[in-house]
Amino acid sequence: MRAFAHLLDRLSLTASRNAKLTLIRDHLATTPDPDRGWALAALTGDLSFNAAKPAFIRKAVEARMDAVLFRWSYDYVGDLAETVALVWPARPGANREPELSEVVDALQSASRAEVQRLIETWLDALDPDGRWALLKLMTGGLRVGVSSRLAKQACADLGGVPIGEIEEVWHAVEPPYGDLFAWLEGKSERPSPDAPGRFRPVMLAQAIDEAVDFAKLDPADYAAEWKWDGIRIQAVSERGERRLYTRTGDDISATFPDVLEAMTFEGALDGELIVIRANEKGDRALASFGDLQQRLNRKTVDAKMLSTYPAGIRAYDLLLDGEADLRGLPFAERRKRLEAFVAAAASPRIDLSPLQPFETWEGLAALRAEPPEGDAQLAEGLMLKRWDSVYEPGRPKGPWFKWKRDPHLIDAVLMYAQRGHGKRSSFYSDYTFGVWREDANGDRSLTPVGKAYFGFTDEELKQLDKFVRDNTLERFGPVRSVRANLDFGLVLEVAFEGLQRSTRHKSGVAMRFPRISRIRWDKPSREADELATLERMLGS
Repeated sequence: MRAFAHLLDRLSLTASRNAKLTLIRDHLATTPDPDRGWALAALTGDLSFNAAKPAFIRKAVEARMDAVLFRWSYDYVGDLAETVALVWPARPGANREPELSEVVDALQSASRAEVQRLIETWLDALDPDGRWALLKLMTGGLRVGVSSRLAKQACADLGGVPIGEIEEVWHAVEPPYGDLFAWLEGKSERPSPDAPGRFRPVMLAQAIDEAVDFAKLDPADYAAEWKWDGIRIQAVSERGERRLYTRTGDDISATFPDVLEAMTFEGALDGELIVIRANEKGDRALASFGDLQQRLNRKTVDAKMLSTYPAGIRAYDLLLDGEADLRGLPFAERRKRLEAFVAAAASPRIDLSPLQPFETWEGLAALRAEPPEGDAQLAEGLMLKRWDSVYEPGRPKGPWFKWKRDPHLIDAVLMYAQRGHGKRSSFYSDYTFGVWREDANGDRSLTPVGKAYFGFTDEELKQLDKFVRDNTLERFGPVRSVRANLDFGLVLEVAFEGLQRSTRHKSGVAMRFPRISRIRWDKPSREADELATLERMLGS
């Protein structure tokens, strides 16, 4: 466990992407099997333990120390693993420090009745860093700033191969990845990627620079279509295997059985996962991203959920047609094949993303600014794709561009702040903000409308943290309420992609991708926006 704990500790304190890559690559290069494979599985989210629950951890620590003292400590620190790692009353020399593989093997076979005993045994043997790593491993909440793709990139760097080759074989290998490492180290052949239902590495778009790129690009070379407000998916139905993947290769098939049932084709579609339901005219229409969110990150879905939020695919590319791999064909040819493919599928859950005709960049800019009535009103912007572009994994410069619509901006007042995680665990970095609401008597009060935790620099984070500490009214565990009224408060300029109605929020609205655009130290709190402003934006 010591090497794994050291890796997690350094990753949590490292901001640089390249530095994180180096740390993971070096760990994989110097750690023996199977420990390095289990570490990789933990970093990619492919390792979980059904019998290990946070409740067992609380029960174990409360058996060793005063329960009230632990709860006070937990309220102050704000992170279960970090709190237990620091306060655990260890018994030095009580046990031998376990290897990572021992922990994994034991947890995979342990019953719930055995888990608490194992937790106590291991916590006694480990130092604070080791305890923290153990508990993060058990609960699956590493929070060290490493995505699944970054960990796969480290594997690619280890073997000196393109990351696309790692992604091609990823679903054909299993933890602790002995055959994968043998190939990367030149000890065996590459694992066969020819697994039915496998994931194909996706092609991504560059953000367009309007001031630079349009002067160099010919509109006749590009097709345009809307950038739909769902999540990018790859739908694969191949030799009896049906899979639904996110853009990073995560398998979400179990969450969308209704979509899998509609995948009666033989091939692989690239598209957007959306919720499609009938509008007031009875026509099929795209629902908001908020409706899709009701379906995401669920292990199971009941019949009511399937009926209320029916999911579907809006297809915009075809990677596999029957047994024919189309990725080497130009987009124009793939598009023709896609149109015929979707028509043949004839499913109400699979439709085609229509192309948007245009002749000049100015004309396309006008379309982007004023989308026509219908689904386009919910689009995030436009996608531009060269007619002659092959389907190339990664984010090549030039073939595909995304041209997002300008974000909405409002001025809101900081109301609450919460401690962050990882390197931000000592800062109040998660901010809840609100706007003014007027009651029947004409009195104005703040109502929360969103929460954001990025968009500011490290220096601004320090300033915000100091403001929170200097102006705290009440404490609720890791959360503080901040002084905010008509005469005093910190105004934040908040950028967001869109609004939707919400019954879960007191304000009745929810923001899409809110982030801090500017800190308005200069603006009086009473001049922040009102809820009526957001309601007008929602109505328009």
